[in-house]
Amino acid sequence: MKVLLLAAGRSRRVKPIEDKNFLRFCGKQLIHHQVDALRGGGFDDFVIIGGAHNLERLNAFAEKMVAEHENLRIQVVEQEDLDAGMAGAILSTRNAVVDNEPILIVSSNDVVEQEAYRLIFDAAQNDYFESCILGKRVTEYFPGGYLEVDAQWQIKSMIEKPGEGNEPSDLVNLVLHLHKNPERLFNYLEESTSSKDDLYEVALDKMMKSGVKMQAIPYEGYWQAIKYPWHVMEVAKHYFDKMPHHIDPAATIEEGATIKGEVVIEEGAKIFAGATIVGPAYIGKNCVIATNSLVRESYLGEGCVIGYTTEVARSFLGDDVWTHSNYLGDSVIGSNVSFGAGTNTGNLRFDEKNISITIDEERVDSGCNKLGIITGDDIRVGINTSFMPGIKIGGNSLIGASIMIGKNIPKGSFVTGEMGPLKVVENKATIPSREAFKKKL
Repeated sequence: MKVLLLAAGRSRRVKPIEDKNFLRFCGKQLIHHQVDALRGGGFDDFVIIGGAHNLERLNAFAEKMVAEHENLRIQVVEQEDLDAGMAGAILSTRNAVVDNEPILIVSSNDVVEQEAYRLIFDAAQNDYFESCILGKRVTEYFPGGYLEVDAQWQIKSMIEKPGEGNEPSDLVNLVLHLHKNPERLFNYLEESTSSKDDLYEVALDKMMKSGVKMQAIPYEGYWQAIKYPWHVMEVAKHYFDKMPHHIDPAATIEEGATIKGEVVIEEGAKIFAGATIVGPAYIGKNCVIATNSLVRESYLGEGCVIGYTTEVARSFLGDDVWTHSNYLGDSVIGSNVSFGAGTNTGNLRFDEKNISITIDEERVDSGCNKLGIITGDDIRVGINTSFMPGIKIGGNSLIGASIMIGKNIPKGSFVTGEMGPLKVVENKATIPSREAFKKKL
């Protein structure tokens, strides 16, 4: 059986995060976690579908994984027309699927337990049906696609966003779809038409109406899709909970440091006297947690420096984030980001109502009454600058000193201002890599 891992999405709803496939959770990229979980579920033959924007990184990942794991096969193919959606991604694999071998279609950013893959693997042995779909049992209304099933769990139809009270079942459609006859699926995809981004669903509906048996596989375990930036923290907590909690022997914990709760402190990390870490917390390799700093309920990538008197609360930091006398609360920070002394993030409205974020020019309720900033990579922020809650900062940007950022900043911006309207122009400077900066130290 061949796994088709859909990884060509442009991550539009999580911007300024450029590609959620490469978010690093507890020392490992998301796509690495996904492949490992599928391997544990019994799968070892993969086709990863990417786009021009991430094909190089996917190829590098595939080569590394194949070199490290015997009997693992990974082929990377390009979806040339990204506007063709899921149907286009599947059709781009047609030449990679040989002898009409069964396929398992998996979204690269839907995080489930390994149990889900085992359920699908076991279901593949049943000759009664041609296709099966994993259905997540829910107890509250979810604004997604629902499976209408009969008493034998055979799927009669898929209903998108039926509205609360109109659900045909308690099973939400997850993108874990097994097809034993992929050639038939390919043909239906090529023959179907739709004016919306639902060609795959239209093809499945036609297959069901033609008599193809599709079975629902109920699943009650963990599921979280990384659809919006605030989902990053939920997934980070999930992976943290699954790993052994430990302090690496090669980490340095100075006398006078305080560590409470469940923590992971990786090799090369240095925790200075007077620093406090409150779990759940993940401290990546070679991080520095300086005197009088506080890290609580947060997940740090590699090489981060949490400088003197900084507090990081309920936040996700990428690699090489540098702080000094800052407050970062309920934020998602990219890699190679530096905050000048005295710079702080707001994370709570005065009325304590939920914080909304602009996604594709629409305001979306985050469901969170505490939410700080979301940033891309390669950003420098000056001293004594403040960020309002729910603000997004695009990558490769320079944010000046002593200003208040109350609106989203596009990628590649240079932002200045003196107690008045912000001036946002194109950033023509190149943000140096952390490696280049370290060589000057």
